[in-house]
Amino acid sequence: MTSTGSSRRVVVTGVGLVTPVGVGNETAWENLCSGTSGADRITLIDTTGFSVNFGCEVKDFEPSDWMPAKETKRVDRFVHFAMAAAKLTLDDAAFDMRQETAERCGVVLGSGIGGVLSMEYQFRRFDAKGPGRISPFTIPLLMVNCAPGMIAIEHGFKGLNYAPVTACATGSHSIALAMRHILCDEADVILAGGAEAGISTLGLGGFANMKALSTRNDDPTRASRPFDKDRDGFVMAEGAGAILLEELEHAKARGARIYAELCGYGMTDDAFHITAPEETGAGATRAIRMAIDSAGISSDQIDYINAHGTSTLYNDRTETRAIKQALGETAARQVAISSTKGCTGHTLGAAGGIEAAITVLALHRGKLPPTINYETPDPDCDLDYVPNEARARDVRYALSNSLGFGGHNCSLCFGRYED
Repeated sequence: MTSTGSSRRVVVTGVGLVTPVGVGNETAWENLCSGTSGADRITLIDTTGFSVNFGCEVKDFEPSDWMPAKETKRVDRFVHFAMAAAKLTLDDAAFDMRQETAERCGVVLGSGIGGVLSMEYQFRRFDAKGPGRISPFTIPLLMVNCAPGMIAIEHGFKGLNYAPVTACATGSHSIALAMRHILCDEADVILAGGAEAGISTLGLGGFANMKALSTRNDDPTRASRPFDKDRDGFVMAEGAGAILLEELEHAKARGARIYAELCGYGMTDDAFHITAPEETGAGATRAIRMAIDSAGISSDQIDYINAHGTSTLYNDRTETRAIKQALGETAARQVAISSTKGCTGHTLGAAGGIEAAITVLALHRGKLPPTINYETPDPDCDLDYVPNEARARDVRYALSNSLGFGGHNCSLCFGRYED
């Protein structure tokens, strides 16, 4: 929880989206609200012999549009995405480091599995041609902390800098920790979020063989169906999402546009199983309650939740249970809930960053993106999931939930900014 005794407040002044439904905030937002699916046949790897041959890739992406061309081959694809999300966020915030104290500006941005594509490629080179052909850039290619490090180098952030790794909760944990650093007066500005490029031989094969993925190979665009009774697994995806957090007075002093306030967060662990959620939802319930309590509000003030909603049998059922337990049955039935993974697929360590950015835009614009492919209600998932069509709604407070392998739970509470 955020009980630091600080009078400082943390606001969001920029967002950056790199997703399978669009690179750039406006394109991604429009496609999310129109219910566009990013799923298609996988092109990044040869899927011959795999039980799953589709996913949600980031399309029409050129790394050199977002970072120096000479650096693009020295870092992994997930870093390409992180660099793009960072630039989009800083441009959106009209942030100029030349006007800032660089030592008070930091980056907290992680990844769930980091440079897995580069690891596979370098091992194949070794296997075919021997150790002398392993790239001298192999180690930074693999490092999860390469992403925040490269962002700092490119944009001059000289404050705190690190990369959390908590599987699918990574992006949300990054944002929660960034908030705490600002509240504790360790920074005034932090770029936070997550990035992932895990559509690889090991990534796809590993998730497929543990039966976590949808196998709707004949109908990819309808495969990710969060909370629907006929869901059969998540759709593997890639991308990055970031937000710029600033101490309120700092943001006001530079005349920044303020999207929303980050009011609180909750972080817990199930302490149950390395991959399966604890079915009572107790850990996720505590994370949601902590986020609400640390924001200093009541559960009936929550208007919208961007759910983790992976489209797996156990996750969606457990998260629904947690929302009911955390908010109470009455409040839970009044809140609008959507899982944008119906459109984007599951971006793993990037999900929390992407979905926090989407939550901020939903709150700021008064429009909720839908949960697509919701066709058959599930008796175990019986809340309002904003099915299939975007909805206009005035939002005062919103939550963004992330639940990760390892039992990691994180919930972020955003609120409409009021001076």
